[in-house]
This record gives sequence, C-alpha cells and structure tokens, in this order.
Amino acid sequence: MMLCIIYSASFGQTAPDSLKTYQISPVTVTTRNPVRNDIIPAQRLSGIQLEKLNSHTVADAIRFFSGIQIKDYGGIGGLKTVNIRSMGSEHVGVFYDGIEIGNAQNGTVDLGRFSLDNIEAVTLYNGQKSSIFQPAKNFASASSIYLETKTPLFTDNEYYHLKATFKTGSFGTANPSLLWEQKINSDISMSVSTEYLFTTGKYKFRYKVRDGYDTTAVRHNGDVNAFRAETGLFGRIDNGYWKTKVYLYRSERGFPGAVVRGNFTHEERQWDTNVFTQSSFRKNFGKFYSLMLNGKYAYDYLHYLADPQKDPSVMYADNHYKQQEFYLSAANRFSPISWWEFTFSADYLLNKLNADLRDFSTPLRQSGLISFATAFDFGPINIQASLLGTYVHDRVNNNGKAAKDRYKHSPAVVFSYTPFSRADLTFRAFYKDIFRMPTFNELYYVPTLTVSTLKPETVKQYDAGFLYRLSPARVWLRSLEVQADAYYNQINDKIIAVPTNSFFRWSMRNLDKVEIKGIDIVFKTVFQPVRELDLGIKINYTFQKAQDMSDKDRDNYKGQIPYIPMHSGTALFNGSYKSWELNYSFIYTGERYMSSTNTPDNYILPWYTSDLSFSKSLRWNRYRLKITAEINNLLNQQYEVVPNYPMPGTNFRFIFNLTF
Repeated sequence: MMLCIIYSASFGQTAPDSLKTYQISPVTVTTRNPVRNDIIPAQRLSGIQLEKLNSHTVADAIRFFSGIQIKDYGGIGGLKTVNIRSMGSEHVGVFYDGIEIGNAQNGTVDLGRFSLDNIEAVTLYNGQKSSIFQPAKNFASASSIYLETKTPLFTDNEYYHLKATFKTGSFGTANPSLLWEQKINSDISMSVSTEYLFTTGKYKFRYKVRDGYDTTAVRHNGDVNAFRAETGLFGRIDNGYWKTKVYLYRSERGFPGAVVRGNFTHEERQWDTNVFTQSSFRKNFGKFYSLMLNGKYAYDYLHYLADPQKDPSVMYADNHYKQQEFYLSAANRFSPISWWEFTFSADYLLNKLNADLRDFSTPLRQSGLISFATAFDFGPINIQASLLGTYVHDRVNNNGKAAKDRYKHSPAVVFSYTPFSRADLTFRAFYKDIFRMPTFNELYYVPTLTVSTLKPETVKQYDAGFLYRLSPARVWLRSLEVQADAYYNQINDKIIAVPTNSFFRWSMRNLDKVEIKGIDIVFKTVFQPVRELDLGIKINYTFQKAQDMSDKDRDNYKGQIPYIPMHSGTALFNGSYKSWELNYSFIYTGERYMSSTNTPDNYILPWYTSDLSFSKSLRWNRYRLKITAEINNLLNQQYEVVPNYPMPGTNFRFIFNLTF
C-alpha cells in the first residue's frame, strides 16, 4: 500500500505558536492497493488506456491482445467474432459485469455491438479467471473475456456526473452517446447510458482478379442504424454490495456480403433486438463465509431477409428467430484458514429457441453446473484446483430428435511461484480440460439422423510462462512489465459440416483433431524523460502453429488450419504533454491459408494497418472538453481479414467529449 498525505499552510515569517489554532488547507489522502499478479495469464485494458485506443467497439479494442484472431466481415456493418489461441469462437466466454452473454443458437457473440463508451475495463483470461470465487458457468469456457461497465463513484460534495460524446467521420457516421451517473444517497447510486449509431458503411476498395482486371469499387449494403440503452442501480451494504442492470440493443443493418465473381452489391438485411436484465448480490459474513448470487433473463430476436429479386446470388429467406435464456447462480466461499479457501457453486441455465423454419425442432435446453474449487496461498507458492460438473438435457417438439443427455467432468489445476521477495517475478502454469456442447444450429437447424451421435468438442490446455514487473525508484522510468507464455492446446471431436446429396442440407460430424502450439509475449513500459511528458509503449507478439491432425492419408495433414496466421502482433505508442496527447497503433497479421491444404491457391497475403490520433483537453472549472482527431489505416492498406470481405482504406473520425 502507498499512503501519501499532502497539506500546505502559510504562517508568515515567524515560527508557529504551538498553543494557537491555525486553519490549514484540506488534507488529501491517496491509497493504492498492492498489485497482485494473476495466477492465470491475463491481459487488461482499462480507463485511460481504452480512451487512447482508436477503437469503436470491444472487438476493435481486443485486437491489441496477444493470441487473438478477430474475424471481421467487412467494415462497421460486418459481423465481428473473436477466436483465442485458435480454439474457435464457440470456446470463448464473454462476460458482462461477471455474467455470461449467452447464445445457444450459434455459440458466438457479436462483439461489434458493444460500445466502449460505458466500459471501464476489458480483460482477457486464458483458461479461466484467477479468482475461484465465481459462478460455476465462469469455469465452463476455454478462454474468457470480461467486460466491466463503469460503476459510479462520488466524493462527498458530488451528486451527479454527465458525459456527452459525439463521434463523426467517414462513411457518413453519426454516433452520439450520453452517460449520466446520479447519487441517490450515500449507499445507492444509478447510471443511465444511451448511444445511437448511424453509418452508410460505404467505402472504396480495390478489387483485383488473378490474371485479370484491377478496378476500384464501392462497398455497399454495410449501413447500420443502431440504438443502445442501459441503466444500472448500485447499492452498498455492510461487507458487500448489490447491483441490477437492464440492457436494450436494437439495430437494422445490411450484410456487405462476399465480393465474388465481380458481385459488388448485396441486399441481405438483418434486424436485431437484444434485451436482458441481470442482478448480482455479494456479501461477506465475517472472514469465514461469503455468498454471491446472480440472476439473468435475456431475450434475443433476429429477423433475416434475403430476396433473390434484389440479389440473384442468394436464396429467398425471410426467417425470424426468438431466443430466451433464464439463468440462476449461487456461489459460496469458505475460508477456514488464512492461507486456504474453497468454493462451491451451483448454476441453472435454460435456453429456448423458436424459429419460423419449416419442420423446425424448437429446442429447449436445460443445463445444470456444479463447481468445486480450492486455493492455497503459501506466500511465494499459490495453487488452485477446480472441478466442474455439467449436465445437459435437450428437449424438442415432434418434428425433431433430441440429442442424448450429456454429463461431463472438467478439471483444472493452476500453479504459480514467486521465488524472490524483492523482485516481482512470477512463474506460472496451468492445465485445463474443458468441452463445449454442440449449438442449436449444429444439432437442429436441419433435422438429421446424426443428432443423437454428435459429440461435444473437448479441449485440453497446457500453459507455462512468467510475469516480471519492475517499478524502479527513478523519475524517468515509471514501470516496466514483461510476460511470456508457451502453450499447447489439443481439440478432439471437432464439429464440422459435411455436405449431403442436397446442397442445402448439411450433416454435422465429429471428424477433426487439431493441435495448437504457440507463444504469447507482452512488453509494456511507461516512462517520463522530462517533466510533464509521459510516454508509453505496449508490444504484443504471437506465434502459433495450429495444425490439422485428422487424417495422415490426406493432403491437409499437419497443415495450418484456416485463417490462423503463424506470426501476428500489435504495437501501441502514446505520449502526453500537459493537455496534449498523441497515440499511434500498429497491427500485423501474417500469411494465412483458406484451407488446411496449404497450397498456393489457398494462400492469403499478410496485412497490417497503422492508426494515429491527436487529442487536446480543455478545462473550465468542473467542465472538461476533449477533442480528438483520428486517422485510421494511415497508409491506405487494401486488406481483408476474411477473404472476399474487403476492409476500409484510410478513414477519419472526430470525437468531442464533454464531462462535468
């Protein structure tokens, strides 16, 4: 802990009288809790770090983590999903204020719909979160992304905060947002956050055909019209807290579509409505026992329209999907001794999907999860172990056949060692065995006889690495951090789609086996070469060898799996001087292949982008105005994250942020 007490008083030229009372200026006390290293590898962006990124959404921000692959299907309107350490998007759990955002239909979360305006921190954990005091569902993912929204904080003389932001720029973008925080009394506060986004999504791109023509075209049907609103109520109680949140997101957007055979225009449309309400309660009953309760209800509506009269490349579809989720959780923590704690958590989850498809099965899934976890803190040595039990029961209507019940045990073991008391150096390692159930789309989108035999995917994760922090007593060097991890992942019974006699009817099979070997390296430092000039550097590098080990007799044996680069990395450089800020970011993705058959025909070129931003802050009493100008894709690189989905060239954005 660091304690700093600052005061000043003027007594004139004579020494103060010890028997006289003097009026001095207020005392300011600042504390900082000691930094405790995460036992499990974690990467975090929070507060000012997030503000300095040239990022619109959560998907944009997490590109700066190592081990990440983002699938971006073209510009602002395109779907954005995340893949961590090549295990697949379905193995990534996304948690909003500690409760998972579910999608039983396809197992993925579109991170493009989560704005950063109300986000305080974004944290990535490989394996699972380091704390064992959490719901059972939080143990059930191979990797996790935690989104923490802003919690109102007030001084004694503050009663409200307002933050108004307006963003505009290329693609006809208009993006206003408002955050209002209100103190109701000393123990209860509330917040309201709203945002509107409109963009045409139109931008020029270069289209080149091998041994053919080279032209410039315009990306169409990438428009977005979206509205987000959420409100939260926060309360403090003795040795605990509670909070409740209601979230609404509505959007209409076009699908830019793939640019294939000179088809530059697409007419597919999608309407989304996402609503959820969730509550959390946590209280410590002395040092021995703590209780955490969570509950959630979510409703997701999706309307998809494809009309061949407008776009001959599509088949007619006018489909409506309605998805509901109920979630309850109780977590119990016991600490009989200062160096030992153990937890028991029980969760219940119900998912239901309705659709107006012909012969649709209308699946309903009930899941029960129970976790036991324990942690030992022996000073330099920390050990954690957990066991998750998952039971899944599906039920369908008379038009389909339900998958058989599944019951799985998933163990995990975590270890860390800090050998030196005077050096912040920690060695760490973990093993985790986890699985994922097939999604509703994989089981029931098209009724097949293979539903009952489709197995869950299983993943075995091995990780070993270190973290070193240096906080020297020098003015010019504020902090230095280096962390590196080597890992090995094995995926068995990987679920893939296999064509049948009909092009529109596919069968799901467990065929593939994938092995992933990789290294993640993170370096960051903050220093001050001269007074009031602060500089920061953060560099990530990832090496991954993700190989298809399914069949020794096939050409794709030991081939790099689709879209996974062997080398990738990011770099962030930022500087601030008084009220001015300059930020530069660089992203590199190495060569990839469209298929596990790594032939020249499937080769995808590397790509990189550079972004630059300037900011100026102005203050008038309580009012603070920050003006930011951004230049994204500074060098106008023509690139594709996903083949045939061209990304924007150089584009601009201006941000006006007023807080008081």
